[in-house]
Parts: sequence; C-alpha cells; structure tokens
Amino acid sequence: MEMNETPQVVTIAGSDSGGGAGMQADLKTFQARHAFGMNIVIALTAQNTLGVQESYPIPPAFIDAQFASLAADFQIRAAKTGMLADREHVACVVKNLQAVDFGPLVVDPVMIAKGGHPLLEADAITSIRTELLPLATIVTPNIPEAEVLADCEIHTEADMMKAAKMIQQFGVKHVIIKGGHQVGEQARDYVLFASGESKWLSGPRIETQNTHGTGDTFSACIAAELAKGTPLEEAILIGKQFIQGAIEQGIAVGHGHGPTNHWATLSESIKESKV
Repeated sequence: MEMNETPQVVTIAGSDSGGGAGMQADLKTFQARHAFGMNIVIALTAQNTLGVQESYPIPPAFIDAQFASLAADFQIRAAKTGMLADREHVACVVKNLQAVDFGPLVVDPVMIAKGGHPLLEADAITSIRTELLPLATIVTPNIPEAEVLADCEIHTEADMMKAAKMIQQFGVKHVIIKGGHQVGEQARDYVLFASGESKWLSGPRIETQNTHGTGDTFSACIAAELAKGTPLEEAILIGKQFIQGAIEQGIAVGHGHGPTNHWATLSESIKESKV
C-alpha cells in the first residue's frame, strides 16, 4: 500500500470520560469498521453512565491548531461532528472545515445527553442550521433534535417525513431522522436523499437502558464507511446494522444508561422499505 493510503476518518466532538459516547464511541466504531480514526477535541466532560457532571469547552485557538496539525499530515477521507458546545465553537469548526478538505461530512447534531444534561447552548441552534448544515453530506438527528432543527413537533411517521424535508432546506444533502424515541415494536429511521427519494430502515426495538452513545456510534459508522469509499446508501444501511447489533449484543458497564457494544457484529434484523 502506498504511503498515507489507509482509509482515515476524523471525529470533531467532545470527550466522554466514561467511554460510551462522544469521541471515544466514535474512535471505537472507526476501529471496528477498519478505518483509522483520529480526533479533534471540542470539549472535555466529566461524565459517566449516570450523567454529565462537568464540561469544559476547549479554547478555539487550540481547536484551530488541531485542525492544522491533522490537515498537514493526514489524508482524511471523511469527518463527523458531535458535541460542539456553543455558537463560538460551531463557528470555529465551520471556519476550519471550509479551509480543509476532510471529505464527506456527517453531522450528528448532539444537543442533550442521555441523562438530560444540555450539550449545546440554545444560541448555537441557528449556527448549526445556517452555517454547519450547508457543509454537511448527511445529518442524523433523533426526534427531539429534529424537532429543534425543523422547529416543529414530531408525533407520527408523516411528521418525520415532513421534518426531514424542512431540515434538508437548510442545505444538507441527505437527512436521516432516527425513530428510537417513537413507540412500537420496530425502531424505524427515515432516510431522505438529495434526489428526493426516501426509504425507511427498521429494526426490532430492544428493551434496554444501555443506549448511551447510540447516536454517536451510528453516525461514526457511516463516516467510517464513507472514508473507505462505501457507497452512501450502503454506508447508511451498515450504520443501522452496526448500531442495532451493538444494542442487541449488549454489555454491562456502569449503573445508569450504559454504553452499547462496539465489538458487536452487524445485526441481520434490519429491513429496508421504499416510500
């Protein structure tokens, strides 16, 4: 293999000291999918499965330095964002992403931790919509996040479809609204492509409280696959199979919302259906 040709992917996110979400979940997922992972740290947290006790945003000048360091040496073929803290840090990340070529961008619009701790200041929502989403290849909100981005309530699958179209109007190419917060035997995610075509991805709903970091893991898997050159539609399906397997093949860590299993195998229970 020629120098620097191994697939490389970067997470631009916060650090979870408990290891189940954030940058740590992303790096574990990258490794599991055979892409070399690296990171740009946006914030530090004191965090475990019971919640986030403290958070400390990294000074923007140091974020600039991390971007410059990676861009100077590596051949990064995909990137994903996670916790971006506040408007100042969103603006810093946007500025840097405009200056480098890190390949397709997956935006996981992290807003609230599983324990309820806010991970994004309210004044950053507009910046996410107007500055970050136009740079993104894919955005992967859960239902509460999609409600904030689209500024609407989501109660039904028809609402999910409507919200995806509204979010797409901010300039992001593809939208995935995750249905984990809905009820029913199946957890159904709605995928809206840039072409206007769409489909549903469904998997059996698992009764467990060990779902810490599911959004990070799902989006990180998609980013890793894109870095490897996997076609977009296949990358999204693998992301759903990966997170479904990570929940189905659970592990026991901590006393609260435990992490998923990042060394699980891809689930065979995912079904696709065209709209």
